[in-house]
Amino acid sequence: MRTVDGRVAGRRGQATRQKLLDCLSEMLSSSPYRDVKVIDVARKAGTSPATFYQYFPDVEGAVLEIAEHMATEGGQLTRLLEGRSWVGKAGWQTAQELVEGFLEFWRKNDAILRVVDLGAAEGDKRFYKIRMKILNSVNNSLVDAVTELQSKGKVDKDVNPAAVAGSLVAMLAAVASHQKGFQTWGVKQAELKPNLALLVHLGVTGKKPTK
Repeated sequence: MRTVDGRVAGRRGQATRQKLLDCLSEMLSSSPYRDVKVIDVARKAGTSPATFYQYFPDVEGAVLEIAEHMATEGGQLTRLLEGRSWVGKAGWQTAQELVEGFLEFWRKNDAILRVVDLGAAEGDKRFYKIRMKILNSVNNSLVDAVTELQSKGKVDKDVNPAAVAGSLVAMLAAVASHQKGFQTWGVKQAELKPNLALLVHLGVTGKKPTK
């Protein structure tokens, strides 16, 4: 762990650095990203702007670090699909657990994901790469699942696994970032999950689930 000027941060410095990141994360949950200033983060952490600049070049640099850590955690989404079956009742269980895990990850990281989406939409390659790192953890597994079903004759040979997987992941991400909005449409969280899982199951297998 090094400071901006390349010096190795001691235990106390590392603790200060982490506290700044924790305070920034908390502020992103309640304030628009563009409104968060270095002086406010430093004040919340009980330190000075000069100390902040010892560890980060600016707010964006600190946000990218939080986002990178979150993306690494997102890699664990792959576990939702590792070694899982998409056949019969097991397939329905797989679809439900994928939806549950994906929505939960988005809720947990809602504040930083909003910043990542904003940066990616504005063409910032750093944020785009982070977004794709998270989505790829599910996308690649879904490609493998459709390809395997196809090889066994359970999915039509004309289906493009990458196109199906990409479409499903894009849908999951869009729904996950709009979870609160569904309530205004009269859709409860408990109703959203099984219906989204139904769409995922149909997309992967081409069939209605066996419940």
